[in-house]
Amino acid sequence: FWKARTERMLLWAVVILDLGTLSMSLPQISDKNFTAECVREHNEARSAVSPSSSNMLYMSWDEALAVTARAWAKHCQFKHNIYLKEVQRVHPTYHSVGENIWVGTPPSHFSVKGALKSWVDEKQFYSYEANSCKGMCGHYTQVVWANSYKVGCAVQLCPNGIKHFDGREGAIFVCNYAPSGNWFGKKPYAEGNSCSECKDICERGLCRYSWTPDWDPDNFSKNFKVILIVRPIFLILVCISAYAVRYFYPDVFCYE
Repeated sequence: FWKARTERMLLWAVVILDLGTLSMSLPQISDKNFTAECVREHNEARSAVSPSSSNMLYMSWDEALAVTARAWAKHCQFKHNIYLKEVQRVHPTYHSVGENIWVGTPPSHFSVKGALKSWVDEKQFYSYEANSCKGMCGHYTQVVWANSYKVGCAVQLCPNGIKHFDGREGAIFVCNYAPSGNWFGKKPYAEGNSCSECKDICERGLCRYSWTPDWDPDNFSKNFKVILIVRPIFLILVCISAYAVRYFYPDVFCYE
């Protein structure tokens, strides 16, 4: 009796642990709510800079940056991507890419808002006037770097821990930026009245453009999908036309 009861208790313990593991899921880069939150939190921080910025660009999502962030996050190590300085190794178009990393344990501690807050809180160590840090502030300056207008983020579950951080199960959140910020000797943005240097739309203190060229990296994936759909249809129409000509005009010959 006691043996059977003990076995049942152990079985339930295993089931409960398995359910706990299954319930721990983190958002994917295809999750629209996740991508929207990443963009929103970044732009809220950029809108709130003090002193105000005259040239802060609105930040938007970049799928290629997110793919790079995901690929590096899978390494589960608290270390910057070693390929960032290699041209076109981390993005097909942008030659300079920046990166912020957040790590935490247990994984349930992760939230986009919390991770961004930890980076933005570094502003207390940054002096805009002196353009210097009294402590760590590079994550903050990258978030509010005016010309970094593209972002792509990913979060990864690390069951076996995060190298250089903690051996327990954790989560690593990586955001990549383009063009990269934190250029030596330069301030993250120009001080002035919000949007005073905007050439198009001003949205909550950020410069946003209502039009982008068809060769912009952000439009590449959309154009590529259109090509994939239109090209087969065009080939089918060509084949039908050729067959129709041969059927209705069997005596037509072509000479070179």
